[in-house]
Amino acid sequence: MPASLWRHRDFRLLWAGQTVSEVGTQVSFLAVPLVAIDIVHASTFGVGLLAAMQTLPFLLVGLPAGAWVDRMARRPVLIAADIGRTVALGSIPAAWALSALTLAQLYIVSLVAGILTVFFDVAYQSYLPVLVGHEHLVDGNAKLATSESGARVVGPAVAGGLVSAVGAANAVLADAASFVVSFATLLAIRTPEERPEAAPAPRGRARRLKGEIAEGLRFVWREPRIRSVAGSTSTSNFFSVMAMAVLLVFLRRQLHLSAGRIGVLEALGSVGGIVGALAAGRLARRIGVGRTILWTIAVSGLGQMAYPLATRATASILVVVGGVLTAGGAVAYNINQVSLRQALCPPRLLGRMNASVRFMVWGSMPIGGFVGGVLGSTIGLRPTLWVAAAGSLAAFGWILFSPVPAVRTIPTPEELAGV
Repeated sequence: MPASLWRHRDFRLLWAGQTVSEVGTQVSFLAVPLVAIDIVHASTFGVGLLAAMQTLPFLLVGLPAGAWVDRMARRPVLIAADIGRTVALGSIPAAWALSALTLAQLYIVSLVAGILTVFFDVAYQSYLPVLVGHEHLVDGNAKLATSESGARVVGPAVAGGLVSAVGAANAVLADAASFVVSFATLLAIRTPEERPEAAPAPRGRARRLKGEIAEGLRFVWREPRIRSVAGSTSTSNFFSVMAMAVLLVFLRRQLHLSAGRIGVLEALGSVGGIVGALAAGRLARRIGVGRTILWTIAVSGLGQMAYPLATRATASILVVVGGVLTAGGAVAYNINQVSLRQALCPPRLLGRMNASVRFMVWGSMPIGGFVGGVLGSTIGLRPTLWVAAAGSLAAFGWILFSPVPAVRTIPTPEELAGV
C-alpha cells in the first residue's frame, strides 16, 4: 500500500468523484427548498416536512441497510446508489419543463434519494478502511472532509448563481450530473474487496437479518465511546435540522434576502469547514483525539447562536460567523469521531456499526425537521432558531460525561487486542 494517499490511485479516484458529487449535493441543498418556496409555494410547515423527508430513510431502512451492506461488496452498492440518485433528481427539472412539478413529487424524490443515500453512506464508510487501510484512516477521512467542506464553500455560491441564471428547478441538474461523475470514478477503482459471506437461505433470511441488526446495535450500545459519540451527534443533528428547516424561510421571507445573497453568505460561512478539516489532525495530535471531539462539538453548537440574532442589517456578518463556527466545529468533530469509530469496530461489523450509528444520528433528523416546521408555524421562525441553538449547544454534554475525552490517540488493532 502506498505510504501516502497522494500516491494511492484508487483513493484519488474516490476522492475526485466525491468532491464533484459533494458540490452537486450542496447545489441541491439550496435549490430544492427554493423550488418548494418559490415555484410550488410551500408553507413553512411544508418546507420543514421536505427537510424531514430527506432524512426519514435513515429511520425506515437505516438498520437493515447495514446488515445488507455487510453481505455485499461495497463498491457495487455505491455505483447503484449513484445511478438511482441521478434518475431521481433529474426528474425535478423534467417535471418542471412539462409544467407538472408538484410538492408531492419533491417529497417522493427526496425520499427515494434519501434511501439511496442511506445505502451509499453506510457502504462508503465501510469501504474506506478496505481501500486505504487502518493506518490511513484519519488522513483519508480528513481529505474527504476537506473536499466536503470545500464543496460547502463553492456549492452554495454556485447554487445561488445557477438559481438566478436558470431557475431553481434547472439548477438541480448540476447535482444529477455530479452523481454521473462519481459513478464513473467508482467504476475505475481496481482495489479488490474480500468475497462477501454468502446470503442465507430464504427461510432463514428474516431471522438472520434480525440477528445481524441486533448484533450491530448491541456493539454500539456496549462500546461506551461509540455510544457517547452517537448520542452527542444525534442530539446535535436533531436541533441542527430543526434550524435548517426554518433558516432558509427565515432568510428568504422574513429578512427578504435574495437567493444569490443567501448562497454567498452560506458559502462564506462554509469556509469554516475547510479550516476544521485542516485543523482536525493537528488538534488531535496537540490535545488528544477525545478532547478534540469534545471541544469541536461545543464550538459547533455555539455557532448556531448567531442565526436567531440576525437582522437584515446584520445578516451578512452573523450568518457568516455562525456558519464558520458551526461548520468548522462539526467537520473537525466528524473527522475524529468517525476515525475513532472505524478503529474501534471489528471489520466484520463495520457495516452494521455504521448503520446503527447512522440510524441514531440521522434518524433524529427527520424528527427535527418535522418539529422545526411545527414550531416555525406556531411560535415563529426566530424563536424556533433559539430553541435549536440551545439544543445544539447542549449536545457536548454526551461527550463531557463519557470516556471519550480520555482517548489520546486512535487505537491500533494491537492495542485493542490487548485490552
